[in-house]
Amino acid sequence: MADMSSFWGPVTSTTEWCEKNYVYSSYIAEFFNTMSNVPSIILALIGLINSLRQRFEKRFSILHISNMILAIGSMLFHATLQNVQQQSDETPMVWEMLLYIYILYSPDWHYRSTMPTFLFLYGAVFAIVHSQFRFVLGFKVHYVILCLICTPRMYKYYIYTEDVAARRLAKLYVGTLFLGSICWLCDRLFCKKISHWYFNPQGHALWHVFMGFNSYFANTFLMFCRAQQRGWAPRVVYFLGFFPYVKIQKPKTQ
Repeated sequence: MADMSSFWGPVTSTTEWCEKNYVYSSYIAEFFNTMSNVPSIILALIGLINSLRQRFEKRFSILHISNMILAIGSMLFHATLQNVQQQSDETPMVWEMLLYIYILYSPDWHYRSTMPTFLFLYGAVFAIVHSQFRFVLGFKVHYVILCLICTPRMYKYYIYTEDVAARRLAKLYVGTLFLGSICWLCDRLFCKKISHWYFNPQGHALWHVFMGFNSYFANTFLMFCRAQQRGWAPRVVYFLGFFPYVKIQKPKTQ
């Protein structure tokens, strides 16, 4: 969509979404796509507090922080529609998936230093290359491949988890991913029709909201599975009878 007069100048990003630019502020290009990242930051902060409070492994604190960084990068991108800020959205997306790969596969990896070293170098090289070349379709394909690498391991964790509440977290993860993907596709494929509607459902903004919950459910499920591996007697409990989180009981020797 063509940009209007703005604080940030002409659009330089390779991608725009089905939301009119600079409708509510000259400082925010896509208002709903920007503000819809706030739930992701709040959910990641809740996960981080729980991880620190119960002394989970540092990998989970880093994971929650990466969710926050990704959401903040997405806010910068949608607020400015500049190429540099687009990198602050897309590069953390890849870094986050590399972190998921590490958390999912490292328990069975016999050479402990090789996986984090390789993933770190991979992420660093990607960041450098991606900052110099504007990948469009290539970035999307690359990101999907990283997601697919995680899928069989997530499924394995699910089928070996007997706890009903933990399995419900996995189902919520799949459900929010499905609903968010539908919103994303509709926003991309039917933008011309949606633009003529009296009310724009803001499919990409809904994608952000669903993916914020998706990341929280995925992280919480993985925390449960890891706690089981470590023998920490995990339980899924609910704050105010609604909001799920993992509570553990570490042996005194730990």
